[in-house]
Amino acid sequence: MVGSFLNVVVHRVPRGESVVSPPSHCPACDSPIRKRHNIPVLGWLLLRGKCFDCAEPISLRYPVVEAGTGVAFALTGLRFADHPALLPAYLTFVAIAIALALIDLDVRRLPDVIVLPAYPVLAALLLIDWDLHAFVRGLIAAAVLFAFYFVIAMISPRSMGFGDVKLSGVIGMVLGYLSWGVLLTGAFGGFLLGALVGVVLLIGTQADRKTAVPFGPFMLLGAWISILGAGGLGEAYLRSIGV
Repeated sequence: MVGSFLNVVVHRVPRGESVVSPPSHCPACDSPIRKRHNIPVLGWLLLRGKCFDCAEPISLRYPVVEAGTGVAFALTGLRFADHPALLPAYLTFVAIAIALALIDLDVRRLPDVIVLPAYPVLAALLLIDWDLHAFVRGLIAAAVLFAFYFVIAMISPRSMGFGDVKLSGVIGMVLGYLSWGVLLTGAFGGFLLGALVGVVLLIGTQADRKTAVPFGPFMLLGAWISILGAGGLGEAYLRSIGV
């Protein structure tokens, strides 16, 4: 159900449209989606991937996002099964991450209307856990990662958009709340993933050195890999250098 709503967010927010009105409709013929066809995943299968009214194809991405969101929520539930007070914050971050990654892939933009409210919303949800030491660490991590990205954007504005800079603070807060090792792995994991994909695109001649590739999805994917367990690598590294 959340994934179905995220599909609406991804489609409408870049266009400046409301995500609540009008109700879901076919973008090709504007016919309203019938309730029986609006069931996540099953509705797409029932319609065989086509609009009931005009028979225009419905992108496979819709059920993939719905099912993928469900899987991501399940993995988050497993990750924080022994710490349920953190579930509201990190489930919310999952939803935000999916929406922003898809929007960035579509329009090369990270809308302020999603990124900026994420700061107070996630901060308030993290406070449910009532670990003030971790909360302060998360705020410091947000400032540190924001400053790091800001410096990169100032030095090389063509390689880093300011949307990435604003998103970095959100990522820093949710990573830093868990530990400095999780922050380290997640922050640099995004650069590593971006570099690997860039090399693959260059080798496959699907891009050249001047091709712009959205960086937000790599930032968010690196963060989630770290949250789900890879953060132990960063913690091991910090221990090895005596931090």
